[in-house]
Amino acid sequence: MPDPELTSLERTALYKSLGNPLRRRILDYLGRHGEANSTVLARELGESSGTTSYHLRKLADQHLIEEIAEKSGGRERWWRALPFSHTTPDPATMAPEELAAAEGVARLRIEMDTGLYLRAHKEYAGPEGWAQVQRSGNWMTREELLDFVREYRALLDRYGHAREDAPDGARPVHLRFYAVPDAVGEWQGEPTGP
Repeated sequence: MPDPELTSLERTALYKSLGNPLRRRILDYLGRHGEANSTVLARELGESSGTTSYHLRKLADQHLIEEIAEKSGGRERWWRALPFSHTTPDPATMAPEELAAAEGVARLRIEMDTGLYLRAHKEYAGPEGWAQVQRSGNWMTREELLDFVREYRALLDRYGHAREDAPDGARPVHLRFYAVPDAVGEWQGEPTGP
C-alpha cells in the first residue's frame, strides 16, 4: 500500500500509473482473477507479453502489485495486486504537473464510473438483486457530511472482504459514493452555499 505521506513527485508518478489505461486494465484483471503473468495478461488484454511485462514492472515500482515469489521462476514472473487506498489532497495544494496527472486519473475514472452507473440501472432487478441504485438528497452541515463519510468508510470495512478472505458466494462489487452540495446561489430568496 503506498505511503499516505507521499511527496508531490511521488503522487504525480502514482497518478500517471493509475491514469494509464493499460495499467488500469491490468489492475482490474488482477483484482478479478487474483494473479497473472505477462503471458496471461497479453492473451487476455490483446497486448504483447513484452508490453504487459513492462507495465507490470512499473506497477510494482508503485507498490500497486507484487511478485508471487513461490510461483515465479526463470523468466516467468507471476503477480498479484496489493491492497490500495489513497485520498487525493486538496487540488489547491498540488503542483501543476501533479494536478494534471490527477485530472487524467479522474477522467479515466469518470468513464469507468459512467459505465458502472449505466450497468447498475440496466441490471437492476428490484431491491433484492445484486445491482442496487440509491439516490438521495438531504440537508447537512459540513461536519455532519464529514461524519457521514467516516461512517460510510467504516461500513465498507465492516461489510467488505479482501479477495482471499471473501466468504463463499461473494462477488466483486463496485461501490461509488459522491457528495456534492448545491451550488452557491439563492433558494426562495435566501442565500445558499458556504
